[in-house]
Amino acid sequence: MTTYKDSGVDIEAGDQASKNAYTHAESTFASRQGRIGQPVSDDGGFAGLLDMGEFYLVQNDDGTGSKMELAIALQKFDGLGYDLVAMVADDAICMGAEVVSLSNTLDVPGVDGAVVDSLLSSLAKACTEQQIVIPGGEIAEVPGAVSSPVWNATSVGIVAKDPVITTGAIAPGATIISLRSAVARSNGFSLIRKVLSDNLGDTWYEHEWRGQVSWGEILLTPSIVYHSAVLTLLGRYGEDRAVNVKGLAHITGGGIAGNLSRTLKKSGCGAVLNSLWAPHDAITDIIEMGSTEEREAYRTWNMGNGMLLVVDPADADNALALLEKTEVEAKVCGEVTASGTVELTSFSGTVI
Repeated sequence: MTTYKDSGVDIEAGDQASKNAYTHAESTFASRQGRIGQPVSDDGGFAGLLDMGEFYLVQNDDGTGSKMELAIALQKFDGLGYDLVAMVADDAICMGAEVVSLSNTLDVPGVDGAVVDSLLSSLAKACTEQQIVIPGGEIAEVPGAVSSPVWNATSVGIVAKDPVITTGAIAPGATIISLRSAVARSNGFSLIRKVLSDNLGDTWYEHEWRGQVSWGEILLTPSIVYHSAVLTLLGRYGEDRAVNVKGLAHITGGGIAGNLSRTLKKSGCGAVLNSLWAPHDAITDIIEMGSTEEREAYRTWNMGNGMLLVVDPADADNALALLEKTEVEAKVCGEVTASGTVELTSFSGTVI
């Protein structure tokens, strides 16, 4: 059985490090007390809130992770910008924020003009589609510090104070909607590469997947960015909210239960998820190839479910109708319970 820890990633250690990091971050909050930009404490939130008087500024950062390693192996970078935008914009939208700008930092062992051009071209395309501007960035040559490119971004969003999503109003009986994911977002790639290299060798990405495309090509499928689709429900800054969304969970590192639990934390609620999207066939093939337990898979990958939305049952049909007008597939996948724990039914029918 191949686990995420076998690939070099320790989820528990990462969670503890994140808690420690937030403690240090929170220690700076008092320095802005009573000033513009005073922070709002929200341990476990998907992004940080800064009080700007009439609105909140929302800021967060993330990166493409080791999906970049696959792009380097294939020398194919034209979709990676979507992965970078998805990682940050889809965290910010969980606070109800419209992202207005994104800056990025590319650390490289040496500048390759063609690679940089391809990466930034894809980023500009993804940002334009989401109506996000790129005000600046940094390309840093750091030979010795990195052996391959490392790409990270910071997004800045805004949200009016009244409609900011605080999740405290979530109650048992609320409907949960899942937005369908493509193949794999920029999470869990260390385990993907571990399983495939163990079974197919160092050049696993050149092997055919189901006689259609190579493993590398299918796994480089760009992430779907949910930001604009969700804004059709929330409204952009200054617009009325079409649907009263009570909570959102971006399914990244930690999987479905881990990220939904962050959203349900303030309410003390749990959930039953019994109609999730099935994972892409490439992911189920990797699970079988690595003899990876389903519980491990569901806490490593999003398993076909990139974002979860919590709405009142009376708002569910309207939410689905609005989302149907976008390019994002959505369906009801479960409901909020009073249990305090998240229970899900896997693609095989196993309750986890």
